Amino acid sequence: MGRILTTLKQMRYLDEVVRAMKMLSENPKAVFLGQSIVYPGNIVYKTLVDVPREKKIEMPVVEDFQLGFSTGLALAGFIPVTTFPRMDFLILACNQLVNHLDKLSIISNGKVCPKVIIKTMVGSVRPLDPGHQHRQDYIGAMLLMCRTIDVIDLTEPEQIYPAHELALNRNDGRSTLLVEHGDFYNEK
Repeated sequence: MGRILTTLKQMRYLDEVVRAMKMLSENPKAVFLGQSIVYPGNIVYKTLVDVPREKKIEMPVVEDFQLGFSTGLALAGFIPVTTFPRMDFLILACNQLVNHLDKLSIISNGKVCPKVIIKTMVGSVRPLDPGHQHRQDYIGAMLLMCRTIDVIDLTEPEQIYPAHELALNRNDGRSTLLVEHGDFYNEK
C-alpha cells in the first residue's frame, strides 16, 4: 500500500502581500497612491506588480498631502489604497491621519465616514540597517492616537490576505492601517 504525499506550498510573506494587492485592485473603486508605485524605487513597487498601471497614481514626497488627498478620494466614493514605504514617513502625514481622517466620523456624528486603506511598513534592518529614521515601529503610538482607524500589525503571512479583505469589505466606513514588516519579505 503506497502513501499519497501532498505538497503544500508554504505561504510566503511577500507573495501574500502581492496577492492581497491584486485582490484590492480588482475592486472597481480601488485606486493606489504613493511613492515608487508606478516606477521602481523601493520595496512597495514589488508588492504592486499585479496592480494595473491605470489604477496607480505616483505621488511626489508630500506625505501630508497624500493622506489628505486619499481622504478626499474616499469622500468622492473611491477606495484609496495609500502607501507609505516606511512608518517613519507616515509620521509626516499624522496631521491628516489623526486630526482629520480619524476624527471625521466623530465630529460628523457618523455622517461622514471615509474609508481609506493605508499600507505602510516597519523598515527592514537585515541585511543592511538603513538607520534610525527608516526602521521605526510606531504601531503602539498609532494605536494610542487613532480612535476610529483600525491598526493591524501583519506579522505572519496567513494574516495578510484576510486583513486586506476585512479592510476592503467593511461596511462601517472605518479606515484601516495595515503595517507590514520589511524583514519578513525575505524571511517568512
